[in-house]
Amino acid sequence: MTPTSMSKGANLPVAAREVRVVLGWSGGSGAPDADASALLLRADGRVRDDGDFVFYNQPRHASGAVRHSGKRREGDGTTDTVEVDLRALEPEIQRVVLGASADGGTFGQLSGLRLGLLDAGTGEELAFFEMEATTETAFIGGELYLRGGQWKFRAVGQGYASGLAGLATDFGISVDEEPGTAGSADARSAPAGATAAAPAPSPVPVPPTAPVPPVPPSPPAAPVPPAPQASPAPAPGSAPRLVKGEERLPVDMRKRLSLRKEQVAVSLRKHGAVGVRARVVLVLDASGSMSFLYSKGVVADVVERMAAVAAQLDDDGEMQAWTFASNPARLPDLALGDLPEWLERHVRVGELTLFRRKKPKKGLLPGQVDMRAVGIQNEEQKVIAEIRTFVREHPAADPTLVLFFSDGGVYRNKEIEKELREAVDEPVFWQFVGLGRSDYGVLERFDTLPGRRVDNVGFFAVDDISDVPDPELYDRLLSEFPSWTKEARRLGIV
Repeated sequence: MTPTSMSKGANLPVAAREVRVVLGWSGGSGAPDADASALLLRADGRVRDDGDFVFYNQPRHASGAVRHSGKRREGDGTTDTVEVDLRALEPEIQRVVLGASADGGTFGQLSGLRLGLLDAGTGEELAFFEMEATTETAFIGGELYLRGGQWKFRAVGQGYASGLAGLATDFGISVDEEPGTAGSADARSAPAGATAAAPAPSPVPVPPTAPVPPVPPSPPAAPVPPAPQASPAPAPGSAPRLVKGEERLPVDMRKRLSLRKEQVAVSLRKHGAVGVRARVVLVLDASGSMSFLYSKGVVADVVERMAAVAAQLDDDGEMQAWTFASNPARLPDLALGDLPEWLERHVRVGELTLFRRKKPKKGLLPGQVDMRAVGIQNEEQKVIAEIRTFVREHPAADPTLVLFFSDGGVYRNKEIEKELREAVDEPVFWQFVGLGRSDYGVLERFDTLPGRRVDNVGFFAVDDISDVPDPELYDRLLSEFPSWTKEARRLGIV
């Protein structure tokens, strides 16, 4: 059977009872070595203790379910292998994250970086995932996760600039090292897994899967700011920013926003993006297939979570927003203090009518879009073109980050590819997020398409975004934008 070639964010069911995950690469003179590892996680995305970390200094889990098998070298190529017996995993373990660290350099110095998934019983390769890297010293290649009683494999491809120590602490492992060494590329100071210890005290509350490294305290320190006006903000990514209007939010929403801003700040710092600003644009699919996600409040929750990204990155804390289906429609800008009212008025799915009406629909509130004009089909290229025009006509000092949410059904592949290729030289990074397992066409393939001087598109898909913890969502959402920003500045695009 031909193995499945996977792209970032893709997933597939795993029927094998025991699998072998093989990390492969090639490296010339001066290239670093790499080490595979695995973290066994509970449903909350955290390890139970340091024993749930399997790596070169702790090669076998106490349950026997996960083993680090070690390296093999053949010519210029090297592999490092982790074996997972899915039957032997304890019931409390819901995910096995498959990571790697670079010793003495970065993953960008390696070529042919590849993750293979094999049936350990037959030796048959089930799938493979070809990865790209730049300055990362640690990497999450993929993960095995339990969903509805079925084990699945997801291609992740998320990099870290903080080495094995940063990767481990992100999931609750205590790392015994000198202060200031967590970001070192020499990750072999990681623990031998002897004892578990509580993370060092930090002013940042750490929810499930939240990164542990402390954020330097910076005024104002209160998690729920009482002041009616914004205070002078620290550099974005270094600490949460206070945005004008935030004090008007309901208490529960304000608390969620405060915590989420801290999580966004940590993700930015982890990806080396302290000080980065961006104009944030939100795009919401309103096609007919999205109806269920709107009616269940999933889309409204997504908007609230993205408001924290704008609050941390955008100079004024506001988001421009579009909705689309057969046609695009610009929504009123989302000011943070107006979030409850904005959600109520503007998070709406398309409406179908059998007869075209010349008069506006009765009962529309100020600023509301007549969703009959938006329609129900998928025409992503139209909204992409409209946002490109907006960026050209409204230049900004900061680059634009487009957060584009869709449940797939992409069929205008040529038109979409044309728009995104033409946008390569524009100061815009397009981050697409798939809501479900539908066909994403060219959006899913764009990372591998040649002929662009900079990769201006990111994509990942999730089975159910409501089940993805905030820290994981922000990590994946912001994993490629910082590196694009650096390269775009080098090329004079921004």
